[in-house]
Amino acid sequence: MTDASWLTGLVRDIPDFPEPGITFRDITPLLGDVDAFRFVVDALADEFAGETIDRVLGIEARGFLLAAPVAYRLGAALVPVRKSGKLPHDTHTESYQLEYGSDALELHVDALGAGDTCLVIDDVLATGGTAAAVGRLIERLGGRLAGYGFLIELDALGGRSQLGEGHVRTLLTY
Repeated sequence: MTDASWLTGLVRDIPDFPEPGITFRDITPLLGDVDAFRFVVDALADEFAGETIDRVLGIEARGFLLAAPVAYRLGAALVPVRKSGKLPHDTHTESYQLEYGSDALELHVDALGAGDTCLVIDDVLATGGTAAAVGRLIERLGGRLAGYGFLIELDALGGRSQLGEGHVRTLLTY
């Protein structure tokens, strides 16, 4: 297990964003520090390096920033997972519940195949709804979920409980 606590000084807290009562965890200072960014990518990739990963699925939008270099490090293909209506080709869709309402995520129909081993990467694990929806998409399409990797986990929101018993790696917990 790699100690990532030194990264906390590179995550900026923005109070009352995007609405009152929410503290936004701004990772742009971390992304702007080459050593910190390298550390995050290496730590997430190393966690899953013992497995053959065929696809790394990055969740819109900040998940893309971490998933692309992790996929490169693991020698895997990158699959962008986007909100509805953002992908230009035929898609598979998975809906999920928000605190007030629902939303959906999509990936292209040819993004993964049966038997592909998949890793899901995102910047933040909050309630777990988004990541769990991606996990369901993988399973529905016949893929195998190797696990989930996150930079930050917001522990009080209980998102980890939505991800089942699988392999979950987070670098920082708030």
